[in-house]
Amino acid sequence: MSPVAGRRVLITGGRGFLGGHLVDRFRRAGCEVIAPSRTEFNLIDGLAVEALFTQCRPEVVIHAAAAVGGIGANRSNPGRFFYENAMMGLQVVEAARRHNVAKIVVLGTICSYPRIIAVPFQEDDLWNGYPEPVTAPYGIAKKAILVQCQTYREQYGLDAIFLMPVNLYGPGDHFDLENSHVIPAMIRKFVEAKENGADRVVLWGDGSATREFLYVEDAAEGILLATERYSKPEPVNLGTGIETSIRETAAMIGELVGFQGRTVWDTTKPNGQPRRCLDVTRAAREFGFRAKTRLREGLERTLQWYFPQRSLPATTAG
Repeated sequence: MSPVAGRRVLITGGRGFLGGHLVDRFRRAGCEVIAPSRTEFNLIDGLAVEALFTQCRPEVVIHAAAAVGGIGANRSNPGRFFYENAMMGLQVVEAARRHNVAKIVVLGTICSYPRIIAVPFQEDDLWNGYPEPVTAPYGIAKKAILVQCQTYREQYGLDAIFLMPVNLYGPGDHFDLENSHVIPAMIRKFVEAKENGADRVVLWGDGSATREFLYVEDAAEGILLATERYSKPEPVNLGTGIETSIRETAAMIGELVGFQGRTVWDTTKPNGQPRRCLDVTRAAREFGFRAKTRLREGLERTLQWYFPQRSLPATTAG
């Protein structure tokens, strides 16, 4: 039986992409899960956060709510992403302290790492430089919450841990071209190009940048394991430890979709951080997490989910 079985678990962002998988995973572990929508409790509002904790009385909190998007969304919303992520995190962790929550798990981002850094990224190098400028506001806001978790542990004894998942993908992802991350954006572009008989797909950058992709169900499993087994101040990477170029990823998606045209790289658009790949040894050592899903397998599962969804009426997320 899971050590958290029977616990009342609040999952912020539980109606989102990762949040939905977390809700399912923690319920299967025997938890009583609370996952309110943004319209019920706006976490940017301190009074709403206080009301949430007062009404729900969580024993464990997974803070997965975030204002986030791809490169385009980060370029368009640097101030909003900084403010909203900082405010949500600061207030949720403070409420966890005031309400004597047994444990809080805060999800950070690898966008917090310096732009130029040795690969694979090691957690101890987190402060050794300024992040990639396009995503720095988001990344720095999350780093502030890491400091809060560490200082609250030291001063108040709050069992707060901080996890940094790499780029996520999988069923339930958002495929809006303006706000989605690289894999869902590319899937949509290749699928629509094939359906429309287009002879080319245009992608940002030159394809040389590398990324590491973690299947969302693996991420949910890692977060559960950390909740059960990890209780230290040091941040922990969550990933696969496998680096793949954007060009390679695009070729794989195009092949799986069956697109026969050309991929054109728009070099007037940014690549983002040159390389991203994590050292994942701390997660394996501290709480036994090792990703299981290979990229091709995960992409196949994502496409199997995506194709039926495209024929369904559009809905508005809560």
